[in-house]
Order: sequence, then structure tokens, then C-alpha cells
Amino acid sequence: MVDILAVILGALGIFAVLWETFETIVLPRRVTRQFRMTRLFYRWTWVPWRALAALRGSKKKRDAMLSYYGPLSLLMLFAFWGVSLLFSFALIHYGDGARLSGAVTASRFGSALYLSGTTLFTLGLGDITPATGLGRFVTVCEAGLGFGFLALVIGYLPVLYQSFSRREVTISLLDARAGSPPTAFELLRRNTGSVTDSFEELTGVLSHWENWAAELMESHLSYPVLAYFRSQHDNQSWIGALTAILDVCALAMVGLEGMCQYQARMTFAIARHALVDLSQVFGAAPDKDGADGRLSQEDLALIRRELSTAGIRVPDNSAADEELTRLRGLYEPYAIALARHLVLELPPWIKHGVAKDNWQTTAWARRHTEPRTHHAAADEHF
Repeated sequence: MVDILAVILGALGIFAVLWETFETIVLPRRVTRQFRMTRLFYRWTWVPWRALAALRGSKKKRDAMLSYYGPLSLLMLFAFWGVSLLFSFALIHYGDGARLSGAVTASRFGSALYLSGTTLFTLGLGDITPATGLGRFVTVCEAGLGFGFLALVIGYLPVLYQSFSRREVTISLLDARAGSPPTAFELLRRNTGSVTDSFEELTGVLSHWENWAAELMESHLSYPVLAYFRSQHDNQSWIGALTAILDVCALAMVGLEGMCQYQARMTFAIARHALVDLSQVFGAAPDKDGADGRLSQEDLALIRRELSTAGIRVPDNSAADEELTRLRGLYEPYAIALARHLVLELPPWIKHGVAKDNWQTTAWARRHTEPRTHHAAADEHF
């Protein structure tokens, strides 16, 4: 006897998984629909994972655990889709009356589930076969769907990692130009020489980052899971690099004597656009109260004084201060909210004290400066 309810539930489950897969992998645009299985999956897994990471003893261990979430969540999502398809097709086989032939088990649903599993993953053992026309039709559809699903997943991973690689290459290039972590002050200071040459170089850097921000927005809106993929170095991140570039653009738009502001405005516009759109994707409401703590009046005065020594004049008056505050209010609340959601740190406007860049340090140097223990010596001998 056909169980209509089981067949309907199975068909709805298949449709839901296929639609989620289409929106997540194939559709190249942001989905505004609130209720989504994939969105719920990431909300239900990221919050406990973030809480577990917070229990780790040191910052390095916490960052290491958080770095596993992006790739691992992707595998868990694929597994979730696969299991959902398996159970949905099993419901249809079960609703067909479970009229199966071969080595059936005592449980009707167990036999239907086994048939669904061997068919979806294209094993084709043949020890259990459907005995009805509907069952045979569903089996053929499931085998074809399983093959296509696996091919789609395999093709998805290279695209994802190529986007991640392009993002990280540009972030790594910022290390020597703006320090680790990158700051607006260092990016301006390290482009000194003659003032004209300095701003020509800075204009080129901002032009490059305009393209990077546009690609970041398109790739991370299409594949939001990329936002959870963390940089290899602890003091680097895509949100930190983007914020530092916006800081530089804000200073340039307030008025750097001798610099054309057009490129700064263009880079600021697309970078701010990326921040706002991504904060909407992750439901990170802008934190307007936390923005005041990033740049104190003392740090702003220090930036002006040090840049003036390097030959770069930043306007020092109440109108410039008000304009800088207004520009910061356009992007800092979104950057702070995203950084809090992803457990990433935003860079300061200027670093205090001496800090080496990533390219200036190595694990070998740190090893030789740390006290050697008996176990460390034994490991080196081995």
C-alpha cells in the first residue's frame, strides 16, 4: 500500500536540498530569503564552535581551532546535504510500500534506507532491488542525481580555493607595505620619498585594492563560507586588511596635501560597500558605540605629527576632525560587528612600540631564542 504522506515528505526533502545546493553553489548572487537550511546550519554550528574555541588557553590555540571551522564546516555541509537526500529518497521507497526483492531486512524502512544509500552513492550492489515501476523510476533518478551531486561538489572546491588564494595573495603583499597587522599610518609612512612619488605609489596601491575589494565582495557574497577561512598568519585577516585600506582612504579624503582624492574616494566606496553587504549576509548589526575606541585624539595627534615629519601633511583643524569622524562612522561600525562575529581583530590606526613584520620573523629564529628543554633537544637530534 502506497503511503502518500511519506512520498510527499520525501519529494519535499529532495526539492529543499537541491534548491539549497543550487543557491549555495550555482547561483552567483546573494540570497535574501530569510529561512534557509544552509544559513541555519552555519548559525547552529558556528556559535558552539566559537564557544569551544574560547575555552582554549592561549590566543594562538584559539585561532588554530577557529581556522579549522571554515574547511570543516564545508565538509559537514556536504555531508548534511548527502544524508538529507539519502533519507528523502528512502521515504519515497518506503512510501511505495517497500515492495523490494532480494536480501531485505526485517525493518521496511531499514531496507528502503539501505537501497537509497547504495543507489545515491552509485554502489549498485543489487542485493536489494525495487519491485514496482515507481520504485525503479525513483532508483534511476536517485542514481543520476547522486552522480551529478558528487560531480558538483568536486567542481565546487577548486573554485572556492582559487578565490581564497587570490584573496590571500593580496593580503600577503600588504605585509611589507603596511606592517603586521597593517595600519593606515604604516602604509602612509612607508610610501615616503619625494612627496610626489609617494602619492603616485599610494594611488597605485589604492587602485589595486579597489579591484581587490570588488572581487572580495563578489566572491564572498556568492560563497559566504570564504569569510570563515582564516589567513595563515595570526596577525593577518581579510577584515583587518580591508579596514586598514579604508582608514587610509578616510585620511586621504580628509585631505593629504599634494594627493588627488579621486582614487581614495573610489576605493573607499567599493570597500565600504563590501563591508555593508557582508554584514547583512552574516546578520552582524553595525556597532556604532564601539567605533569611538579605535582612534583616540592622542593617536590622531601622533599620526599627524609623525606623518608631518615624513613630509605628509594631514589637516589639523575642527573641520577635518569632524569629516574624519563622519567617514569613520560610515564603515567602522560594520567592520567592528563583522570582526566580532568572526572572532577577528581589527588593526589599530597606529602601532605603539616596536613590532616586526611577518616577513622579518621566522619560526627558526623564535626557536633559537627560546630556552631549550631536554625534549626539544631530543627532537632536534631526531
